[in-house]
Amino acid sequence: MSSAPSTGPFQPLKADDPTVVGGYRLAAVLGAGGMGKVYLSYTPGGRPLAIKVIRAEFSEDPQFRRRFQQEVRSAQRVQGLYTAPVIDSDTEGPQPWLATAYVPGPSLAHAVARHGGLPLRSVLLLTVGVAEALGVIHGAGIVHRDLKPANVLLADDGPRVIDFGIARAADTTALTGTGVSVGTPAFMSPEQAAVGTVTPATDVFALGQIAAYAAIGAPAFGDGPSHAVLYRIVHEAPDLRRLPDELRPLVTRCLSRDPADRPALADIIRMCHEISPEPLRQGEDWLPRAVAGSITERLRMPAPAPTPPPRPDATPTATQFSPGPQTPGSPHPYTPTGYAVAAAPTQTGPAAPGAPGPVPSGHWQQNTRPQGHSAPPPHHQSGFQQPGFPPSGFQQSGFQQPGWGQPGFQPVGPRPKRTGLIVGASVFAALIVLGLIGKFAPDESDKSGKDDRATSSANGVSGGSGSGDKAREKPADPRPVSYEGIDVTANYALKLADNPPRPQEDDGSGVSYGKGDFYFYWDSLFGDERVGSANGKLVVLKNSQKGSLKVCREETRFTEKIELDQLTSGSQICVLSKAGHIAVVTYRGKAGPDDPSRYITIDLTVWRNAEEAQQS
Repeated sequence: MSSAPSTGPFQPLKADDPTVVGGYRLAAVLGAGGMGKVYLSYTPGGRPLAIKVIRAEFSEDPQFRRRFQQEVRSAQRVQGLYTAPVIDSDTEGPQPWLATAYVPGPSLAHAVARHGGLPLRSVLLLTVGVAEALGVIHGAGIVHRDLKPANVLLADDGPRVIDFGIARAADTTALTGTGVSVGTPAFMSPEQAAVGTVTPATDVFALGQIAAYAAIGAPAFGDGPSHAVLYRIVHEAPDLRRLPDELRPLVTRCLSRDPADRPALADIIRMCHEISPEPLRQGEDWLPRAVAGSITERLRMPAPAPTPPPRPDATPTATQFSPGPQTPGSPHPYTPTGYAVAAAPTQTGPAAPGAPGPVPSGHWQQNTRPQGHSAPPPHHQSGFQQPGFPPSGFQQSGFQQPGWGQPGFQPVGPRPKRTGLIVGASVFAALIVLGLIGKFAPDESDKSGKDDRATSSANGVSGGSGSGDKAREKPADPRPVSYEGIDVTANYALKLADNPPRPQEDDGSGVSYGKGDFYFYWDSLFGDERVGSANGKLVVLKNSQKGSLKVCREETRFTEKIELDQLTSGSQICVLSKAGHIAVVTYRGKAGPDDPSRYITIDLTVWRNAEEAQQS
């Protein structure tokens, strides 16, 4: 977030937004980022939640899902005073999601963009709180990796750190589409920018950036294109001229390029107490009055949209939210949480708006879990039973627990007999049996059948079982993965297998030959500029050609390097790596003469494992 938003903190749901996620009815949009969209909802007890729904681009990647599941499990162990606890999640559904406690406060990015830098006392209390949060996060075995002003919320009793560890799940995933990025270059550490080892000291560097940003009102390494900011982080000193003198020693140590020179979290907290002219105590007055007003604004939370009246032909559903007050003729009684249950004989997922109708009384339906859950309903990870949800053991036995007949919940009647369905299923099964008998009946024209099978086999169609041969199906082509606006700095290279491809400086073997699948080389002495591949081959496509997997496979005009003056904006290059990856590189141009860095900008589309890897 680089500027203050012009609208309020709660945005209405749009046509492409879901109305229910994992059994939670959504009330508003809280924000969106590189990894997903965040919505406001409520627990059955009425506590507000922030539900992050992961983008489809990530959820389609099995490796991301695996890492996301691991990180969610780790995040559930984080229970600190300055973190937003994970309440619920679903890592297996069509689109993974994560629910945390809602923090009614602006992000540090929002507060600084709207009101400027914070006073010294607020900065010290912010730094102490974030340091405590990092201590708890690191204690759970997590490195945040994406600590930035947008991930630090300002509550009335201190800061809250959110999204800890989630960025790690996307470190090696394939990002499809455009405009998807994880992490903020202005707040990365040198080791992150150089794709080095990430440790808890990485978060200490980010904490120094947070403190400087809160005090100055701008990033310590400036703004601008990501490649330029990353270059300054790795090679130049931060601009701390506007930083208060009291904070300079602390921030300077945190921003040491060598992780070993950065202070421990306990030392940071101690230094903050030494700097402060008065004892540091978190309280309602820790923020300037103007910033505190944003907290009041976020306490006026909207309720979920009322459920439309039921249709006469609607099928009852297992879980249905009824957020508004009861109206005459309402099919469900009003509950303070906006949560009501009406189980159905045939459906276990959350209801579509307006679906349920009144149901007869009886025993509890066994399957009353919201869709996407493989465990009990919301909050099941916390280990305690939420009001209104009967324990699963009692659900199966049909035992009615005292107190469950509270307003908002209606028991379920006995299942109606489905005589028509049974008869229909029997007829359908009989037809299948007759079909199978016909399929395996002897063929009177055996010779003709053999001839037909022989012809089919010759045409690549699977033949009969007489010969025992099966046609070999050609593996399906891999799905393309696209990236836009990659800045490749001079004498950097990237590998097509990396997800996302991140240019790395080439050390050891001479940059002119490089180690990567695609590199940009610049000779500062002679002014030579070229792109090339040290792990494959290239070809510049003709203007009449459009880069595709088929075109690249059919090309034979290969080389290992291409002079930059042969390319114009829009030129396309096929890259075939020895590892079997194929890519189309679209050249977009190079840095201008006044730019302090030398780089080229490319778009990239990769088909990973499109060919057999070559033996080295």
